[in-house]
Amino acid sequence: MADTKREIERKFEFETSKAARRGIPDLTGTAGIAEVADQGTIDLDAVYYDTPDQRLAADGLTLRRRTGGADAGWHLKLPVSPGVRDEVAAPLSDTVPRSLAALVRSRVRDGGLRPQVRLLSSRQVSHLLDADGALLAELSTDRVRAEAEPAGAAGAADTAEASEASEASEAVAAIGAAQAAGAVATWTEVEVELADGVDPALLDAVEKKFRKAGIRVSDAPSKLARALAETGTEPAPRPQPGPDGGTAGAYVLAYLREQRDALVAQDPAVRRNLPDSVHQMRVASRRMRSAFKTYRKILDREVTDPIGEELRHLGQELGVDRDQEVLHERFQAGLEDLPRTLRLGPVRGRLRTWNNGRRAASRRRALACLDSPRHLALLDALDALLADPPLLPAAAKPAGKALPKAVLRDYKRLAGRIEHVFTLEPGEERDHALHDARKAAKRARYAADAAAPALGKPADRQAKAMKSVQTLLGDHQDSVVAREALHGLAEQAAAAGESAFSWGVLYAREEALAASHERELPEIWDKASDPALREALAP
Repeated sequence: MADTKREIERKFEFETSKAARRGIPDLTGTAGIAEVADQGTIDLDAVYYDTPDQRLAADGLTLRRRTGGADAGWHLKLPVSPGVRDEVAAPLSDTVPRSLAALVRSRVRDGGLRPQVRLLSSRQVSHLLDADGALLAELSTDRVRAEAEPAGAAGAADTAEASEASEASEAVAAIGAAQAAGAVATWTEVEVELADGVDPALLDAVEKKFRKAGIRVSDAPSKLARALAETGTEPAPRPQPGPDGGTAGAYVLAYLREQRDALVAQDPAVRRNLPDSVHQMRVASRRMRSAFKTYRKILDREVTDPIGEELRHLGQELGVDRDQEVLHERFQAGLEDLPRTLRLGPVRGRLRTWNNGRRAASRRRALACLDSPRHLALLDALDALLADPPLLPAAAKPAGKALPKAVLRDYKRLAGRIEHVFTLEPGEERDHALHDARKAAKRARYAADAAAPALGKPADRQAKAMKSVQTLLGDHQDSVVAREALHGLAEQAAAAGESAFSWGVLYAREEALAASHERELPEIWDKASDPALREALAP
């Protein structure tokens, strides 16, 4: 079983040996600190694990097995923002707990985990307390000894696949040489970690006090990062290719890399059931699929089409969970908005039962998808595509000429679908046509988003216009889907002998909402189809 906590901290180091001899200044009276209570000294022994080519460290993640102190066990730290990490902990064991292995799966894949560095720390701990004796923060002064683990050393996380996982690259060879030499580094660092719910302004006040005492914010984001740097075992910087010479292909590939990275980064967030994570992962898959289609004259579709199908499958599997989440929130809000006289029967209980059953199944489906070999194969295929992209001759053209043509082509596709909508009477056929137009609007928006780094404001304005159309059509489609679900809820209620009246009221409201969206469409489309937007994009 894994536990999670949000870690908000700041690391410091002494600027000079003189400052180190003076030590930590008295923080009493700083930002509400009334007392600095000594908690004694503890010895910590932590072994950090990573793939042989250090994929976790490259993305700012740390996985360790630590003994000593009150929180002995396995800890996985995932970056949230500068100075903020989520720490997921699991009990001490000889092997990486499944709960943590799953959270690094999108990065580790079949690369295996091995010991990389060992940190031995003597930690002097003090509690920073307010006037009521409540904990504000923990102050630690760590004397650290970092030892590179011998190359090829067996460890708790070794797997049979690890020996085959990573080819002998220059980066891995350099790490291995440092480890074989038994590189060692020592240093002293100071860490202030906030207690839950404490205003981060406390860290700013402490930093100001420390600066006057010759203690500055550490350049290293974590102990592991510093250990790897000072023992010569840090991962080689990842190549970050940018738009080379302003070619269309370079800009498209940069956009695809961004979406690939989002897929990898959102994987642990989905597993942790973090808010909006499923949605963000679906968006990344959709954006990439859309780019394959929009820029089909830049990337060979014989290569991208099969990957696009796998991305579509991923989106479908995740979509079941996301759609259920959206419906539940929509119906909850709808019931709360109803006057009490219109809420007949156990509607909240009915909604809860309906959602719990469906959400449990949809969540299992999403996690099964992420755990499947098929998903890992997709991630590997994306890496391979970006490492050796199937560029067509048009990829070498200047971005300012090739990208606008693709953006305008997707706009014309949307315009045709909107025109078709206007020829139809309200009803099921028109609902389907509006849904098709929504998908076209999304693709037109993503096309402009992808081109924006190259084309600037004209593409930004086009993307904004397409988003307005997409949003309206999306709201309409949400209402269509909601009505189908409400019909089912009404049937379930009636079968259980409950009143279906409230579900019928919500159905009628959704129907009126959809009609309202349809009435708004001509005006929204008139603004979005302004010829000036396209003229600004023309190459």
